[in-house]
Amino acid sequence: MAMSAMDPSNAENAAARCKARRSTLLDATRKRQLLQLSADQLVTSIADSGYRKEIDLYATRFSGAELIEVALAHNLARDVAQVTGFCQGYLRLQVGVYTARFAYENAKTVLRAVRNDIDVETVASSILPEENDLNAIWLEIVRSAQDLRGAVEAMESMPLSRPLLELPADASLQAMEDALDRHYYTTALQAVRRPDAASSTLRRFLQMEVDKRNILNLLRAFREGLPAERRAAMMLPGGRLFAGANARSAAAIEDNDALLDLLRRSSNFDTAGFEEALRESTAARTLDPAVSWLDHRRHEQLRKLSFLHPLSALPVIYYIASKVEEVSELRMMVRGLSAGLSREDIESHMNL
Repeated sequence: MAMSAMDPSNAENAAARCKARRSTLLDATRKRQLLQLSADQLVTSIADSGYRKEIDLYATRFSGAELIEVALAHNLARDVAQVTGFCQGYLRLQVGVYTARFAYENAKTVLRAVRNDIDVETVASSILPEENDLNAIWLEIVRSAQDLRGAVEAMESMPLSRPLLELPADASLQAMEDALDRHYYTTALQAVRRPDAASSTLRRFLQMEVDKRNILNLLRAFREGLPAERRAAMMLPGGRLFAGANARSAAAIEDNDALLDLLRRSSNFDTAGFEEALRESTAARTLDPAVSWLDHRRHEQLRKLSFLHPLSALPVIYYIASKVEEVSELRMMVRGLSAGLSREDIESHMNL
């Protein structure tokens, strides 16, 4: 990314700082070592792995899995805020395109809580801990909203509320989540339309994410037996695999084999690898292997793009995505061990 007086981006400095942070993340060997610990030992080891401040903050109110849950959520939010804070100029705008997704996920969390009548104390003891001041607005919506429409109206001052307010008053939770996904990616892709290499690279990555979401939506629709009209409504615009006529074809197909046939038309998709993941999913009677394969492919492509374009937003975004992955896998360990799952089952869901 070029530097100028009009665009004081600090891509080189930000990339170096994110590389230093990435070096402190847990590698595959360390994750496997953590997985061999008991649930109680895991709390201490996670604290020693960079999460001590947040664990100490919550230790007087929580213990065990709940303690790890809120500490990880708070640490991630703090880290994302810090990284965004040291980005400048157009780089900060581009990183903001990526990090905006966290607000959309918070909105979904709030809508689910309201729809399922989950009290604010429960929400505040998991993914939106109240000790994090950034969560105050979300927790107040959970506390005060009587129904989904009330929650949407409480978000009226937020840019993400527009697609929700445009829905019918009796719209379902699923329709709202679909609208949020569509709005996020449409807005994000519009924000990176500048004719420069950094924008086009970030745009490619976002298009790849749209493709992944569309594939997952189709797989879930097949499993649930949803009609073609519902499948068409679930498809997100802006991707590359299902653009134009392919989008109409994707909504019309009925099963995994037809999806594979459609994907084979693209030279940029590893259909053979995905087909193997689908076979594993069929044998296990769960989409988890296919989801894991798509997640791993996305992360690897982001890693490659970040190295190919070192003076862009990609190295910063790659660090944030890596941090999100670490937090997600630590949560998975704690939840899995607390639920009595085998270590083999837990590891099979991790990117190791």
